[in-house]
Parts: sequence; C-alpha cells; structure tokens
Amino acid sequence: MTSDETPRANLLNDVDWVIHEPARYNITALLYVLESADFVFVQRQTGLTPGNLSAHVRKLAAAGYVKIDKSFANNFPRTNLTLTAEGRRGFEKYRDNMKRVLDNLPEK
Repeated sequence: MTSDETPRANLLNDVDWVIHEPARYNITALLYVLESADFVFVQRQTGLTPGNLSAHVRKLAAAGYVKIDKSFANNFPRTNLTLTAEGRRGFEKYRDNMKRVLDNLPEK
C-alpha cells in the first residue's frame, strides 16, 4: 500500500454501516424526503417483506435513527415511521462521506 492509498482507506472508516446496508439505506433515504410514513407505504416503496422491513426498522430505531409510533385508526393497527433529528444528521453525514469515498476513487 502506498501512502496515497491510506487516505482512501481511512475514508471507509467514516461510513455509517448501519445506514450502508441497502435495505436500511432505502428506508432512510425514503424517510429523509418525507416528514413521516406509514409502515405499509414504506414496505410498498422498498419492496421489503413485512418481517424484513420490521427487522431493519428495529435496527435503525436501536441506532436512534428512526422513531416508531404505533396507534389505531378505525380499529386497525397503524405503525408510523419518522426519521429522527439524529437519523437526519446521520443520513446527511453518510451521504457526504460516500461522496468523498467515490470522489477519491482513482481514475482509469
């Protein structure tokens, strides 16, 4: 490894691996542009199964990135998802870090 490669490798250390997983990236990107979203809407937009989406949302919630609100509407359970302020900052930082990583790839 040359000294020129070290900064590129160090850039990967700043990647948020919670968001980096493709399903969680899709969830956070969707919630980033919405104020909040119903679980079923997020499921339809991401193409994830209910169980898969639930597992990824729990990981995002555990990281403090997503708030889960459960309620009832017309006697039906409803789960609403919101990107927290921490999640919004995390997504912005992830986006900026990934831009840096990609901008620092060597040219062919």
